[in-house]
Amino acid sequence: MKLLAVEAQQYGRYYLNRYQLADEYGANLHLLLGVGEPDYWPGRTRLVGSADIDQLIATAKAWHAEEHFDGVLTFAEMSVNAVALIAEALGLPGINPEAARCCRNKLLMRQAHERGGVPIPRFRFVPDVDAALAAAEEFGYPVILKPTLGAASYFVFKVTGPEQLAERFAHASEGIDLMAPFQLEAAGIDIGPQGLLVESFLDGDEHLFEALAWDGELYLGSAVDRVTMEGETFDDDVHVSPTTLTDGQLAEIREIVSAAATSLGLRRSVLHAEIRMHQGRPHLVEIAARLGGGALDMVARVTAGYCPVLGTIEIARGVKPDVRHYRPTGVHMMGTCLICDAGELEYVTVPPEVAESEHTLMARITQQPGAVIRRPPDGNNILGFLVVTGGSHAETKQRLEDYVDRIEVKLVGQPVGRSKTPWARSRPVAAAG
Repeated sequence: MKLLAVEAQQYGRYYLNRYQLADEYGANLHLLLGVGEPDYWPGRTRLVGSADIDQLIATAKAWHAEEHFDGVLTFAEMSVNAVALIAEALGLPGINPEAARCCRNKLLMRQAHERGGVPIPRFRFVPDVDAALAAAEEFGYPVILKPTLGAASYFVFKVTGPEQLAERFAHASEGIDLMAPFQLEAAGIDIGPQGLLVESFLDGDEHLFEALAWDGELYLGSAVDRVTMEGETFDDDVHVSPTTLTDGQLAEIREIVSAAATSLGLRRSVLHAEIRMHQGRPHLVEIAARLGGGALDMVARVTAGYCPVLGTIEIARGVKPDVRHYRPTGVHMMGTCLICDAGELEYVTVPPEVAESEHTLMARITQQPGAVIRRPPDGNNILGFLVVTGGSHAETKQRLEDYVDRIEVKLVGQPVGRSKTPWARSRPVAAAG
């Protein structure tokens, strides 16, 4: 087996651990990198020197003629469109480029889901502040303001009134063209409208799923509960498993995710789906044609016995993965994004008793010294991820709190501080079970 991974533009070293895991699964992974470090994946990287899709395709074709790849894949949201076009050009398995475009662009996604009868929030593309105010007046406050081509909650705001909406609209309009999720797309692809949506607010709890579609069958491989309360902005928050959802709720959600995948034209694909309850019923927040970010692949393996990295590998080469419907293993997990104040990062230190603990599933710092940390409303940079396990929800929560408190952060010009979890500004995490 020999697979080609694609990053149109390198996103730090965010996906390195997944490349390593894919290699452990026997993928013999090669990396096509449009713009980035030539030694990012040593010995098996081909650096194009441009993120232009035509040059990416030409380089992929030439490399495929030499190596005879069995499939093409990406772990990067910002390269889903590029991979669909590259797979099509190489005659290898892949999702339809139009399906990829609809998955990546939230306006096109919403329109497809609306046609497919999927329960979603009300939405409207708002080209100017007057249109945004009119939509909010119709939907009723609070509303959500979000970019069509965002990710990681960049410029996603909960807005409670007209004055705040006008302020947030101006702020987001100025910033969305500069955010990383947009800047890191391949060039030369029609990725649909870049702008802002106003959506009606869904009032309940949120749940995340690693799923898989294969020829009309939809599998929920893993389920995770999001357990912190948002303010006006949204962090990648604290997550816990096993889920508190009932079997009946999971069955209803599976039907919704299946309908969403069908409406987008996703016949064979790994999926990351986000569901939010509203007035007691599940509604789809969004769906992506790639696995979830952060530690969600690791969480799926440990808490549900499902590996979305392996699923990605198998689908890339046209083989149905060995997957089952969600069945928790009994391992309790709690994970958080590590956050700090805005500023230039001098250093962050994770002590050995945290990093090397048998209860630490992941302790990964994603920011390097010198990185500029932007926090809402100007951005949504995080320091990294910490995921721990335990024998019960209470034990796991206490361990995560203790471990987070031991991580030291130093910003340039500021004293040494402690890392924080998103619940530092939120209500206490509700008990699971």
